[in-house]
Amino acid sequence: MTTPLLSVKNLNLTIPTGSGTLHAVRGIDFDLHRGETLSIVGESGSGKSLTSLALMGLLGKSIARSADEMRFDGIDLLAANRRVMRDLRGNRIAMIFQEPMTSLNPAYTIGDQLTETLLLHRKVSKSVARARAVELLEKVGITAAESRLSQYPHQLSGGLRQRVMIALALMCEPDLLIADEPTTALDVTIQAQILRLLVDLTREMNMAMILITHDLGVVARVADKVAVMYAGELVETGPAQEVFATPSHPYTRGLLRCIPQPGKTERGAPLGTIPGVVPSLIGEVSGCVFRTRCPHARAECRAEIPQYGTPSHGFRCVYDDGALSEEGEFA
Repeated sequence: MTTPLLSVKNLNLTIPTGSGTLHAVRGIDFDLHRGETLSIVGESGSGKSLTSLALMGLLGKSIARSADEMRFDGIDLLAANRRVMRDLRGNRIAMIFQEPMTSLNPAYTIGDQLTETLLLHRKVSKSVARARAVELLEKVGITAAESRLSQYPHQLSGGLRQRVMIALALMCEPDLLIADEPTTALDVTIQAQILRLLVDLTREMNMAMILITHDLGVVARVADKVAVMYAGELVETGPAQEVFATPSHPYTRGLLRCIPQPGKTERGAPLGTIPGVVPSLIGEVSGCVFRTRCPHARAECRAEIPQYGTPSHGFRCVYDDGALSEEGEFA
């Protein structure tokens, strides 16, 4: 088995608040190899974006980060100083943020922002950096790429700005691409184009990709591995095909029931829902955090839940696949 490009073991993030300590992310474990796409999926507030920011070293000063291991291609990210992280960010690890309008600097042209990345990390001339910017803008499907370099972010549509963000992330051909909700606020047609573009580029450049989303339909089309996140924890992880075919955690099953399935869901039929609300993560957090919303909850769910399943497909639930009956699943 080859060594993972990225390995994360027992990642925890805590945030002090006036009411106590918020345990935002707890016990995150995953490995990612070159050429793989891992999708972290879950509802808003589950800790997906915080996890990605922890990998990039972009957390706020008040957020405490700890882990048993956080290693990227042999580099210990926990021990890396600011200089090491600056060399990695935008160079070997790149990120596409949720909202391109706030991620792109409104005071600089598209060309200035694209070329700056390459000039910072590579010893190349401005003409070479400009040529690379034009090449990538064309690769991500932007027409009249040369003329776009002199434009400002506000002169571009949302779809074009998102494509610019992708081009910006790919300027140095990173080994790892983190895409945090890359299709947020885009129309369905543009979403499909952006996702296909990301998949094609990761395969062409043999990059690893972490795709953060709450859209399981997106996950089914592009991911090799899935990590289902709920209230700061990974409740189920495994190959995408297995997780979709045999979901083993009630939360995963609940999410899947919220999606209409072609050929199975009747027109006009109500979609599934997950009752209840996400519990507070301030103060002591124990047992299964999903137990207050789970129809299968019992006394042992209040204790620490170990990892069940196989090394490749694991889940944190005291019920295995066979124990979840059709009657007990979410309506």
